[in-house]
Amino acid sequence: MKKYLIFIFYILFACFAYADDTKAVGKDTSSVIELNTQGFKMRLTSPEQTIADGTKALNIATKIGYKRGMAESHRVIGVGYYYIDESVKAIHNYLTSLNYFMEIKDLAGEGRVYNNIGNLYRNTDYDLSLEFFNKTLVIAKQLNDKPLTAGIYNNIGTVYYHKNSFYQALNYYNKSDQLFTELKDSVNIVQLMENKGVIYFNLHQYDKAETLLLKANKEARQLDLNETVASIDLTLAELYTAQNRFVDAEKIIEEGVVFAGMIKSDKIKSDFEYTSYQMELKRKNYEKALGYLRHIYAQDSVTFKQGTSVQIKMMEEQVKQQARQKENEILVQRQANDRIRFWAVAVVAGLLLMLVGLLISNVKRKAKTNEQLTDLNAEVSRQKDNLDRINHHLEEIIDERTKDLQIKNKKLSEYSSYLSHQIRGPIATLKGLMNLEKEGLVDQPECIKMMNKCVGEIDNKIIEMSDMLHDPVKTSL
Repeated sequence: MKKYLIFIFYILFACFAYADDTKAVGKDTSSVIELNTQGFKMRLTSPEQTIADGTKALNIATKIGYKRGMAESHRVIGVGYYYIDESVKAIHNYLTSLNYFMEIKDLAGEGRVYNNIGNLYRNTDYDLSLEFFNKTLVIAKQLNDKPLTAGIYNNIGTVYYHKNSFYQALNYYNKSDQLFTELKDSVNIVQLMENKGVIYFNLHQYDKAETLLLKANKEARQLDLNETVASIDLTLAELYTAQNRFVDAEKIIEEGVVFAGMIKSDKIKSDFEYTSYQMELKRKNYEKALGYLRHIYAQDSVTFKQGTSVQIKMMEEQVKQQARQKENEILVQRQANDRIRFWAVAVVAGLLLMLVGLLISNVKRKAKTNEQLTDLNAEVSRQKDNLDRINHHLEEIIDERTKDLQIKNKKLSEYSSYLSHQIRGPIATLKGLMNLEKEGLVDQPECIKMMNKCVGEIDNKIIEMSDMLHDPVKTSL
């Protein structure tokens, strides 16, 4: 029994330890989710902070083995690298994230990663970008995920913009705007205002474009969307240059370069340099225009685009190979874990059998004890019944004796009354006759006659009393 109690104590201790671990893991899981959410929100304000928060979340998630957190952390880190134009690091994190999401069968997570990869190809390979966006759109509609659907419509519109299909792009932007308005997503609404402004600028509807871009610029500043402000400023600079508003263009370029520096985006800085070249060229300020080295910049831009696309594809293939290798390692590890699990189950089964044996033995002892108690209870019940019968018999005897005493008491009471009334009367008469005879007031013969009569009455009364006292049938005189 002592061993059994020790075993139970050990199990309870293990359960409490597991509960404490579960609480700690739950707290760490919340930290991972909070860091990833915070990091993603910072993508348009400080991409470096996005990377930092995602890295912290990844370290915690890896420590506790939280795969969904690891997947989202890699995605957030990839988003951060995307906004600082480090596409190779971005694709590496996206594909790692995708592997984790596929492993845990998180379809929504897969859709978000496909969307992010589509954004990487958006400026370099339009068809491949649309392929990833359409994959995401299918998943978003299957899950009825409105935020993801709205984002995909926005991204598809941007691809069509790059393909110079402006009205088709505007159609997708309007679909996206409708959904983001329903969701009250102010950040994406600002980006859509910018995108529509770009479309109207390319359609030469300058007034409409300027209104949208200035409104988007103002709201982006209020929301601290530094990347968005820099991008809007770039379009405004091109707009003012097209309208020969060179002073306004210079001011907006200066502002945009500051914001590009805040988010440390070399690509946007290069775009502003190219826009400055176009402005100076249109002003016929050829000397200053030559300073911007248009040809070198254009060539560098093409090289950048081509090199980035090739690097992304190479990295994608490399990560796929790593994923296959990882799957093989996981398979081997799983087989080893299966063996360990088998022996662990066998040991647990043995312990459970011992526990069952102890429980059965304990149940048998309890059953035997209960049987003995049942026999004792039956014996006690029999003795109690005997006592009840004896008590009942004694009560009957007592009742009979009580009745007999009551009769005798009644007879004695009547005897006393009889003496007082029936016998004392004749005796009093005798006394009176004796007094009369002493005084000579009555004749002697007459006195003797009357005395005999009194004695006879007394004798009869005494006989009646004797019969009554000795006859149990008679209850009264």
